[in-house]
Amino acid sequence: MNVFVTGASGHIGSAVVPELIAGGHEVVGLARSEVSAEALAAAGAKVCRGDLDDLATLREAAAAADGVVHLAFKHDLNDRVKAAEFDLAAVQAMGEALEGSGKPFVITSGTLLLAFAAPGQLGTEDHSLEGGPRADSENAVIALAERDVRSSTVRLAPIVHSDLDHHGFTHRLIAIAKEKGVSAYVDDGSNRWPGLHTLDAATLYRLALESAPAGSRLHGVGDEGVPFRDIATVIGRHLDVAVEPIDAGSANEHFGFLGPLVVLDNPTSSAHTQQLLGWQPTHAGLIDDLDEGHYFAG
Repeated sequence: MNVFVTGASGHIGSAVVPELIAGGHEVVGLARSEVSAEALAAAGAKVCRGDLDDLATLREAAAAADGVVHLAFKHDLNDRVKAAEFDLAAVQAMGEALEGSGKPFVITSGTLLLAFAAPGQLGTEDHSLEGGPRADSENAVIALAERDVRSSTVRLAPIVHSDLDHHGFTHRLIAIAKEKGVSAYVDDGSNRWPGLHTLDAATLYRLALESAPAGSRLHGVGDEGVPFRDIATVIGRHLDVAVEPIDAGSANEHFGFLGPLVVLDNPTSSAHTQQLLGWQPTHAGLIDDLDEGHYFAG
């Protein structure tokens, strides 16, 4: 299969591209810079120069491909709504190009949506939001199943971890703990975040591309829910700083843009996804991966 991949040189893409190529697929990766283009070429992929603002290029590349994996997202931490609007426009552009083709179209969402869709519950693939940032993209791609697109969305855990991760939430939590001299959690720290190893995520995307039924919501989750206190404890131990609770009212001041997120309870199951695709996470869980030390090197 000739696969067009956005975000191909990013954290997740750096694992998905080799996974697809090893699976016998050809990859055309979207690259907005020469550095990204060189990285893709070195990985054995072809290069399509452009970015998420270039909707004409997205449509053309999607139409020319046998399938699309959409990983890119403009992470504007100062305007998340605008970032989600850019994502929706990109999803709609590529979706329009694929209508009536029966081709696979896999996009990326996040499990943190389920903290609002299923508060106090174990989030499953059946839970969804009617609308909102990122939920709009998810719903748009699911709707493409009615227009002969084999569409699916992968909801990734908020922490996708491995030594391929260089800019994710884990790095930000570590940087905050270094800066503040304390690795903090909110209240009793019992709220849970799911996690997933990057290489397990890559396998999931390949399987979704190859065999996910049209209109599938899939969960990229290995650890169903790691208490935030446990994450803070490992970080504190490796940095040799205090591990302490803070009250919810201080979360925004302490964690900055992560403040509204670190209070969320987001236990999430991937049981249906595993059964549907024959997928099973096999790599290190979040706590074990943190304990390997690569996040704290240098």
